[in-house]
Amino acid sequence: MPAFVTLSGRSVRLEPLSLAVIDELVAAANEDRSTYAFTRVPAGRDEMVSYVEAALAEQAEGRTLPFAIRWLHTDRIVGATRLMNLEYWQGPMPWPPGSKGMIGEVPSVADIGYTWLAAAAQGTGVNRESKFLMLSHAFETWQVHRITLKADVRNTRSRAAIEALGAHLDGVRRADSRGADDTVRDTAYYSILDLEWPTVRERLHARLGLVEVEAA
Repeated sequence: MPAFVTLSGRSVRLEPLSLAVIDELVAAANEDRSTYAFTRVPAGRDEMVSYVEAALAEQAEGRTLPFAIRWLHTDRIVGATRLMNLEYWQGPMPWPPGSKGMIGEVPSVADIGYTWLAAAAQGTGVNRESKFLMLSHAFETWQVHRITLKADVRNTRSRAAIEALGAHLDGVRRADSRGADDTVRDTAYYSILDLEWPTVRERLHARLGLVEVEAA
């Protein structure tokens, strides 16, 4: 099971999600909800408590590692995100040349998802740095083989942000899930492989201005 970890960058700190920050999360989620058409973001306190409790239950099962996003510029919690759908590949495999080999105690592949930001933090670079911190941890500490990112196919803003990371569009899965607007959602699937990470990392490093990643 992945250990609790805090990931610190230049302007963002990803802190373990907990019930202690419920009120801050509710305040962030209700600044302006007009950009949440394709994203499920809890509104009231009861909804947020259920949201955090569900995330912590999945963490206890080793299926997710959820974070609260603290924007150091304002010292406020401005959203949440997670490393999720953690898979642990066991047993010998015919690993391809150049791969990291078998990983058992830490995830072998993961998704990044459930990301949402307060209106004030959108378009500020907070999302990009948060993704950089999680990608760095996944590829360099866990040594995962793949990170998957997904978005409602209609969510052009989220898709543009994922593509700006350097992720590869694997395709669109039709009628994939229930959308945030209660329609049947088509989902765009993106991925970054371990062999692609050095190029992606260099690109993000340049855009962020040399962020130093620390784990605690």
